[in-house]
Amino acid sequence: MILRVLGWLLLIESVFIALPAIVSFIYSETDVALAFLKTAALTLVSGLALTYGLRRSTRNMAMRKREGILLTSMVWVVFSFFGMLPLLIASTHTTITDAFFETMSGFTTTGASVVKDIEALPKGILFWRSLSQWIGGMGIILFTLAVLPMLNYRGGVTLFSSEVTGITHERIRPRVNQTAMSLWVIYIVMTLVMFLLLLFGPMDWFDSLCHTLSTVSTGGFSTKNAGLFYWHDYYSDIVIIVFMLLCGVNFSILYGLFVDHTFKPMLRSVIFRWYIGVICVGAIAIFARVEYMHFCDTGSDRVLYSVFDTISAITSTGFSTIDYEEHGQFIFFLLLILMFFGGMAGSTSGGAKLDRFVVLFKNVLNELYKVINPNAVTSVRIDKKAVPRSVADKVLAFLALYVLIIVAVALLLTVLGMPAFDAFFNSMSAISNIGFGYGELTGGEDKFACLPDLAKWVLAFEMMIGRLELFTVLVVFSRSFWVKD
Repeated sequence: MILRVLGWLLLIESVFIALPAIVSFIYSETDVALAFLKTAALTLVSGLALTYGLRRSTRNMAMRKREGILLTSMVWVVFSFFGMLPLLIASTHTTITDAFFETMSGFTTTGASVVKDIEALPKGILFWRSLSQWIGGMGIILFTLAVLPMLNYRGGVTLFSSEVTGITHERIRPRVNQTAMSLWVIYIVMTLVMFLLLLFGPMDWFDSLCHTLSTVSTGGFSTKNAGLFYWHDYYSDIVIIVFMLLCGVNFSILYGLFVDHTFKPMLRSVIFRWYIGVICVGAIAIFARVEYMHFCDTGSDRVLYSVFDTISAITSTGFSTIDYEEHGQFIFFLLLILMFFGGMAGSTSGGAKLDRFVVLFKNVLNELYKVINPNAVTSVRIDKKAVPRSVADKVLAFLALYVLIIVAVALLLTVLGMPAFDAFFNSMSAISNIGFGYGELTGGEDKFACLPDLAKWVLAFEMMIGRLELFTVLVVFSRSFWVKD
């Protein structure tokens, strides 16, 4: 049953893999186009073999929670395996390790790259990098639930809960596939609107499309070595700021905005107010530092780039404007904190999610109150609703495990020769799906290419753990997962 569903997913991926071939043909990159078509054909055949080549079981097998969790984890690995093949077939002079790292970074919307000279890549490859982020932004499984209604009866709830981020998984419509379809419609509409807006700026249609796909997915892949600083255009930066900000918001709130045409759900949301508040505090702090150190030439640059980098960090998009590293570590440390927070649950952003920190903060306040009033009965309330104790406990477990993984991976990176703070920053960057590099190694022109192969595989795995929010992946490695009921 799992392999058959995986086969359906591969059929869908084959269609996506064929799309960059069109771009390659437009730019007369025949060899690259053939590489994508060959990969699409291989993916299609593999999908057909799994879907129709396996004999149905005589038993009435329903997809339970375990099967849904296992399938979700498998999909991201399998998609990355097939997604990396064009990079190898197209002779981009990359190794299997680098190709897998780049593809996993794309699907998880991390944006970390091993490519030293991005502008030397063929247009088809550049488009595929951005498209892979767009696919992974809303979610591979979620797209499948939207286009395959049959999964609504075969573990759709489990699949939905395994991939959608957040401490709870509320459905905005009665059926899972209806919810998935609604979320994808909003996602596609936002993509089209942003693409049209960017066309009025200095970018051509190709750069506008690639940066649109990377922005709405909060992924951060660019088509230029200098990133957005290549254009140094206020209009494009402001458009990207707006859509980074929107895509860090819970899509359930955006659904109310699009469908009901009201800002009330957004303004009433405690988490949204925290989200805007943290952004304002972060931007003011960065602006104060930028002003004090006299970064940039004009005051308008300082305001724009302070807001831009704050939103880019908290939404895990990873676009950057100024090389702050050469002016001290304060701003980078502040961005590190914002990366840890992340955007709202149910958005395309990474990080631990601001919702969890709000629950943690209110829980701490309750515990402080109970020190003075030990017999008091308290509860954590979000939007005037009490958060179940089991959810609050899961939040605490998640944050503890989140920090533990960051430290464990950082420790391993130091063993492989990376300086301690650099290792901690890169581990945080990977699990938060932001893709920032820092330090002597990943902060330079070589980016993540200079890391040992083992470090790349570890970081790629950490990206997947962060995208699926820890438990979905890690539970597969527990003994209880494989013990029969």
